[in-house]
Amino acid sequence: MQLTVHSVCGKMPAWVADGVTEYQRRLPRELSLVWRDLPLARRTRSSNPEGLRQQEGEHLLKGLPANDVLIALDVRGTALSTEALADALRDWQMGGRNVSFLIGGPDGLSPACLQRASQRWSFGRLTLPHPLIRVVLAEQLYRAWTITAGHPYHRG
Repeated sequence: MQLTVHSVCGKMPAWVADGVTEYQRRLPRELSLVWRDLPLARRTRSSNPEGLRQQEGEHLLKGLPANDVLIALDVRGTALSTEALADALRDWQMGGRNVSFLIGGPDGLSPACLQRASQRWSFGRLTLPHPLIRVVLAEQLYRAWTITAGHPYHRG
């Protein structure tokens, strides 16, 4: 099974790559976590956030596999517990489904991305910086897998 994170972003600090790589390394071979980074749309003082979202959204949608479960990460999405994420991961594994996660740029995801997604998830009501959400997502996917595998990492 493949989990792919499609994100609109600039260059990430080294600690982000270190954190994400650590959780990728811990996952079993049959559960791969892949990152597809797309560049930010060019921003100027006169840039329109709606236009930027639309442009970045078009780029995100172009590279999406047609049969993946598509989840948009959005501050207005549904907040999940770690256990609910583990249940979802178990269902995807049992159904043989690959999953794509969408992370928008600084202005968020386009309406087209939100509409195409089968689910919208939030990591709470806080607005988190892009670098941090990458590490949190990688860790939560690893934690969800440990729950499904009966591994003692999660002590919730």
